Amino acid sequence: MKITVFGSGYVGLVAAAGFADAGHKVHCIDIDEARISRLRKGEIPFFEPGLSEVVHRAHQGRRLTFDTAIDAAHKTSQVYFIAVGTPPLPDGKADVRAVHAAAQTICEVAETPAVVGIKSTVPVGTCDAIQALVDTAGKKHFVASIPEFLKEGSALADFMKPDRIILGVAHREAEKILRELYHPLQLSSDRVLVMDRRSSELSKYASNAMLATRISFMNEMARLCDTLGADIHAIRRAVGSDKRIGPSFLYAGPGYGGSCFPKDVSALAERSKEVGITLEVVEAAGRANKKQQSYIRDRVFSMLKDEAKNKIVAIWGVAFKAETDDVRETPALPVIQALIEAGCTVRIHDPEAAENFVKNYSLNVTIVNNEYEAAQDADLVVVMTDWRHFRNPDLEQLRNVMRTPAVFDARNLWTPFSLNSKGFHYQNVGSNLTDRTPDA
Repeated sequence: MKITVFGSGYVGLVAAAGFADAGHKVHCIDIDEARISRLRKGEIPFFEPGLSEVVHRAHQGRRLTFDTAIDAAHKTSQVYFIAVGTPPLPDGKADVRAVHAAAQTICEVAETPAVVGIKSTVPVGTCDAIQALVDTAGKKHFVASIPEFLKEGSALADFMKPDRIILGVAHREAEKILRELYHPLQLSSDRVLVMDRRSSELSKYASNAMLATRISFMNEMARLCDTLGADIHAIRRAVGSDKRIGPSFLYAGPGYGGSCFPKDVSALAERSKEVGITLEVVEAAGRANKKQQSYIRDRVFSMLKDEAKNKIVAIWGVAFKAETDDVRETPALPVIQALIEAGCTVRIHDPEAAENFVKNYSLNVTIVNNEYEAAQDADLVVVMTDWRHFRNPDLEQLRNVMRTPAVFDARNLWTPFSLNSKGFHYQNVGSNLTDRTPDA
């Protein structure tokens, strides 16, 4: 099948590469000329495990091409996917101008009727608005909502082996074409859920809001554990063992970040207000997340004890999560900003995201390539991202290189190591029972 994808970000490029790897002819376009130039050279503009190899294979096999405009061959694509950004506006609503611009382009250049699939996360009613645009232009395209449920760090695997494929359609012909398109991705079982377009649009927001709520709830429980002397790990196991709840997204930490949860929670709340509905739980999840980030910042400062000025702090990890170089809404940001404002020297180590962090936030930090180099003569190490190579540290080396062996573990990676009994001043989130004996 011949496909055109608008957008070469996480959703667009992963979808383009995935469909091309499944044997389709895919044309990926983006208005960013520099990005397209990099993609043609085989350079992936962001870090995502395994994606580079798939893009290279599909590009070499001429199943995947890149351009800033639709070429002649793809003006007869059977499916046009819109996977452009929908960033938050100042009022928290989603900015869908790029979605409308892409749809307008399709109306102008597509020579045959096609499915216009909206993969961008868009407010409920957007597909109806795009269908109206198409109809007004006198085109016979079928607009459909086809949200993606990709996790950064495992996006390619999520695309190739999806939990579900949601098709929000208003035309039987669109459903038929999309079922054929997605068939190679579900040979073992049918995971297609067909529904109306508005339900499909809302399903994406509802899923992200639910996951964000689980994270915020456990972070609130962790703060309560710190006050009452309970253990968030024990609570996670107890709660997660309930089959009605399950264990996923129950880990306490510094709060959620990235490109999806913050903006989607905000956009859902604002869209709901437009129709007179207040989503109390969703709004609370957003507030709780901001409070968690402030809580982590305050806990870090409490470990510096006296005057923070002139202290050296090593930040291990600035990506919002491991296996990505994404620093959007990263929980590390408020911590680092506050440390710099207090006069601390801040060194950061992140295997993928350090340069992105400096580029995006222009803060006075020093990038180092090794976590122990970052900790040299440091008064405090703060673990902010759960990279694998942070999970089993050389504690003797760490203690020897630090001026003051103090660690704040915002990811609870080191709770099994009993650091307080090994010469460290160690604190974490909701589980400071680690070094207590049963009789304590």
